[in-house]
Amino acid sequence: MKINLRQEQETDYPVTEQVIKQAFAHEKMSDQTEHDLVARLRKTDAFIPELSIVAEVDDKLVGQILLSRVTIGERAVESLALAPISVVPAFQKQGIGARLMKTAIEKASELGYTSVIVLGHPSYYSKFGFIPASNWNIKAPYPVPDEAFMALELHEKALKGVKGVVNYSQAFME
Repeated sequence: MKINLRQEQETDYPVTEQVIKQAFAHEKMSDQTEHDLVARLRKTDAFIPELSIVAEVDDKLVGQILLSRVTIGERAVESLALAPISVVPAFQKQGIGARLMKTAIEKASELGYTSVIVLGHPSYYSKFGFIPASNWNIKAPYPVPDEAFMALELHEKALKGVKGVVNYSQAFME
């Protein structure tokens, strides 16, 4: 299976949103509106086109990942939010999500970003180095399980001295 990863293009938007819908259709911890979040994020200054990445197998779009700008704490330290990462069910557990994750993290680092925040399954995200954000006294803006709200330093000690509440784009709150 040949997997091609590339930056999402505007012409991909309808297909990407269908991929996201399919990926979250049976997810218990989802309200099944992740595709709407992505559509809203694309219209904000939090959107970074280079960090909206899709995966194709045989020229068919089967996965996506999006990292968008957030700030942390009163000092407004810049970071990224990972939301969402999606792979259509027929292509899950074949390494596509891992490839998307690694590519997005590498690209974010290349672009000069120093950290990523995620709310998700600890058993999955810990494979990529995410640990509870509470280790830095970084908190979500709403109640979430501590172990599910995680951060990743893209550069050693990037979050040293950073603390406070993550300020997400308004697109997350709609």
